[in-house]
Amino acid sequence: MVYHQPATSLLPKGQIPPASQTTLINGKGRHVDNPTVPLSVINVQSTKRYRFRIIGMACDPVFTFSIDGHILTLIEADGEYTQPLVVDSLAVYAGQRYSAILNASQPIGNYWIRSNPDRGFPGFDGGRNSAILRYVGAPDEEPKTSSAPVNPLNEVNLHGLTNPQAPGLPVRGGADYVLHLQPTFNFTSFEFTMNGATYTPPTTPVLLQILSGVHNAQDLLPKGAVYSLPTNKVIEISISGTGGDMGGPDPVQRDTVNTGLANGNATIRFVTDNSGPWFLHCHIDWHLEL
Repeated sequence: MVYHQPATSLLPKGQIPPASQTTLINGKGRHVDNPTVPLSVINVQSTKRYRFRIIGMACDPVFTFSIDGHILTLIEADGEYTQPLVVDSLAVYAGQRYSAILNASQPIGNYWIRSNPDRGFPGFDGGRNSAILRYVGAPDEEPKTSSAPVNPLNEVNLHGLTNPQAPGLPVRGGADYVLHLQPTFNFTSFEFTMNGATYTPPTTPVLLQILSGVHNAQDLLPKGAVYSLPTNKVIEISISGTGGDMGGPDPVQRDTVNTGLANGNATIRFVTDNSGPWFLHCHIDWHLEL
């Protein structure tokens, strides 16, 4: 996705972040006021199988990805192989990555690749939010296909290929260290808070503060934004404000999850076996400025 103005002019203090204006697939896309620019074309040969790497490079919207007339077999999420899961569409949040296998088994022709945003300018009129899947031997023209997905990705059905169990005990709180994070938004100051604390980039990077040897963990800046965790322990972080189904008894292992909907909760676990200061952050770029 792309904005047609510089970011600094699009987000004055005290305003809601704007919607993106154009969806790009492999660097090409159309705007409502410019429906004639060329689209990206993915060429395939009939009867062959292809691995599609689908990357959510957006700084805000969620994209629903699908290819007309074709099913996709998911085999990887965020760099971790998964048990094969057949879908015909999937929601891709900012920062998420998937690998999907496509069988080029349909009649030779042109098919729409669709990546519909949840905000901004959704829809496909004039070839917006689209690219073209073109079989070798098909004419050089835009598709006339339609889309009606019936089997979208439900993340609760996505499981790791190896070592699918989360570390710790299979119960809530079954970890060595449990931390709850409550994100909120202050409409008076127009800032996000995490457990009541706002994040301000420190004048000295946290790693350099640690290496200086003169700071205790509780003295690291910014205040309220640094959490000290025990080494080689199972950590459980619970984040309020998540909707939808994900995880389960053998959840997929991934590094980016949706936590932006109301009336829910996301719980993640990891082992502290890689010492250092690590950035836990929202992948919506605008939120790094709030």
